[in-house]
Amino acid sequence: MKRIFLFAALLTAAVAETFACTNLIVGKNASTDGSTIVSYSADSYGLFGELYHYPAATYPKGTMMDIHEWDTGKYLGQIEQARQTYNVIGNMNEFQVTIGETTFGGRPELVDTLGIIDYGSLIYVGLQRSRTAREAIKVMTELVQEYGYYSSGESFTIADPNEIWIMEMIGKGPGIRGAVWVAVRVPDDCISAHANQSRIHQFDMADKANCMYSNDVISFAREKGYFSGVNKDFSFADAYAPLDFGARRFCEARVWSYFNMFTDQGEAYLPYIQGKTNDPMPLFVKPKRKLSVQDVKNAMRDHYEGTALDISNDFGAGPYKTPYRLSPLTFKVGDQEYFNERPISTQQSGFVFVAQMRANLPDAVGGVLWFGTDDANMTVFTPVYCCTTKAPVCYTRVDGADYITFSWNSAFWIFNWVANMVYPRYDLMIGDVRATQNELETTFNEAQEGIEAAAVKLYEKNPETAVKFLTNYTDMTAQSTFNTWKRLGEFIIVKYNDGVIRKMKDGKFERNAIGQPAGVVRPGYSKEFLEEYVKQTGERYKVTE
Repeated sequence: MKRIFLFAALLTAAVAETFACTNLIVGKNASTDGSTIVSYSADSYGLFGELYHYPAATYPKGTMMDIHEWDTGKYLGQIEQARQTYNVIGNMNEFQVTIGETTFGGRPELVDTLGIIDYGSLIYVGLQRSRTAREAIKVMTELVQEYGYYSSGESFTIADPNEIWIMEMIGKGPGIRGAVWVAVRVPDDCISAHANQSRIHQFDMADKANCMYSNDVISFAREKGYFSGVNKDFSFADAYAPLDFGARRFCEARVWSYFNMFTDQGEAYLPYIQGKTNDPMPLFVKPKRKLSVQDVKNAMRDHYEGTALDISNDFGAGPYKTPYRLSPLTFKVGDQEYFNERPISTQQSGFVFVAQMRANLPDAVGGVLWFGTDDANMTVFTPVYCCTTKAPVCYTRVDGADYITFSWNSAFWIFNWVANMVYPRYDLMIGDVRATQNELETTFNEAQEGIEAAAVKLYEKNPETAVKFLTNYTDMTAQSTFNTWKRLGEFIIVKYNDGVIRKMKDGKFERNAIGQPAGVVRPGYSKEFLEEYVKQTGERYKVTE
């Protein structure tokens, strides 16, 4: 019994460390260009940000494939390989199918420690075997039924150019094959999100077109004592992931922030986030205007700015109004526990993407994975077309780069290098980051129409030529962004070295009449910080006669 309790405690701690990811969702009739849009940030500490690639392939019958846990690399077992697999770049395949996730953990006793399929394998194996979102759901649920589900509770976003589904899944306990799950389609005119807390409550079991579920999703909850009401009142979230303070304030709050940006319901939903009511937010809502891909990129950079949860103006932000907080999320002073807000954008991101899927274009052209390494707020989203047959070198483990091996040729490390220079003096330096970021993303956005028109013409003549063209364009934009960001880092370390600011004129560092570097600006601290400084230290630093 003690070992069971110890395992549950360790699992809870491990899940707490990975409670990090965010998915934002836009239906095709809620977007400005008719595309379905999905975002994902892989925010777990210890994850090296890279762009995965799985080439299309055919295999002889009976071929087996090894399964390694995505988070740890641990070998879990073997499954039978599909006869045909599809090209996958990042989290999108050649048919524009995209899968993201967030971990909600749920009841620890339901983890199948003997299962073979973890949530990461579900994503990348599912993408290699699916041509539509519905087919991906079928593939994923059949895999866990046959081989067992190794992970804790997960919310998956599963999308294609026509549909977006949210599927929530949790295991049945050690040695019990399969999982209980439910999948709900997001209406085309709505937006939705999930962020490490189960969000599917009641669902219409009779609506076969927009709802799928395991046959025992309710009966298993009854068997385990998680639910005892009538079927119509069953809530997947309440049964398998009961709400607690962290789920509300660290997880649902990020969904609230997204809804607050694009609907008029923010004030109505805020009491739920603040713990004043237990009435959950709806799974999906209609936005007050249509969203662009750039809107979603910007939303992924959010720190609750301008809201009741804004973290950029209180004491924790320091003298330079840094909208980040160090982990862990909770801390104690004396016997009292306190917490830090957890916004959408967070420093521990490995990679982030915004997926754009369009039905009015050939798949090779219509699917764009706007990809960046590190934190969404501090990265640049570059276009990665779903037909891409190789990952740009800077997005790979070049020079043996990994989470503890630095390389000047790795985008993950260059973006982290720049970000970690900016964090301590955020409001002083973020303007330089934002200017370069905006210039690059605007350039890519404005070039998109022309690039894709050229690609369509090539595709009509020879699809392979179009694939090569878009693969080269993907590589060029990634490498040019990488080179620009490295130069930005060199610029920042010169401009802000030793706490001062080098003077500039006409975009260049200024020199005096005899060609020597001009003087520096000493920015010091803000009036508000100095007043608080004196308040905290009293007369210790008072100048006396």
